[in-house]
Amino acid sequence: MLLAKNLRYLRSEVGMTQSELAEKLGVQRSMISAYEDGRSEPKLSALEVITGTFGISLDELLHHNIQEKGRKVNQQKQIKILTIAVDDSDKENITMVPQKASAGYLNGFADPEYMESLPQFHLPNLSKNNTYRAFELSGDSMLPLVAGTIVIGAYIEQLSHIQSGKTYVLVTSSEGVVYKRVFNYLEENGKLFMVSDNEHYKPYEVKGEDVLEIWEARAFISTDFPNPKDKSQPVSLDDISNMILDLKAEITRIGEKQG
Repeated sequence: MLLAKNLRYLRSEVGMTQSELAEKLGVQRSMISAYEDGRSEPKLSALEVITGTFGISLDELLHHNIQEKGRKVNQQKQIKILTIAVDDSDKENITMVPQKASAGYLNGFADPEYMESLPQFHLPNLSKNNTYRAFELSGDSMLPLVAGTIVIGAYIEQLSHIQSGKTYVLVTSSEGVVYKRVFNYLEENGKLFMVSDNEHYKPYEVKGEDVLEIWEARAFISTDFPNPKDKSQPVSLDDISNMILDLKAEITRIGEKQG
């Protein structure tokens, strides 16, 4: 079992002292030291408090190397209950999040009044079985889609539905609102790898637990018409395959470094 190592890591990760944890469990501080050294094991009642305190399953606490592999993510959980806006006939609107409003969206996406204050519109030819939201892009990391392009995303309820290689708008507590090509490594290490179509931007990772909303890109609106002379082209399937191989190599490198 990995109880001792995981307990020590989780406690230090949140900045909790042995005395503070001992108070929660109703035991002496020396008992926490014994747990973390592997000299003693908590009773079932204490394990229930530990799992609740750190928001972790018992199986993960006992059998998953959290320090080396990261936190496991419940990929089947619904991200959250979505706040939507409707018109006078109770038809769902597409709420648009302008680039300037993206920072405020992190705090207001659950507030009906805030959501109603954002621009609303309808689009034809979209499946009525989904809820949609529109996000205005900034920067040039996803060329050929330029800054000002509006990406229409369909709401994804579960992390497990993220398909590697597709593009998504992710609302995260760590990176804010981002539009990227996403590779799903939640099963391996609890993380998503975010890749820009513009090769000048390096991939980075986001913890699954930091994801607040997922929107699968379904359409876009742009006033910038493609130029035949523009050499910027979407990422090809070969490019995506190479990205995956590079990312896997990076995961292996990080694992060896931590080991």
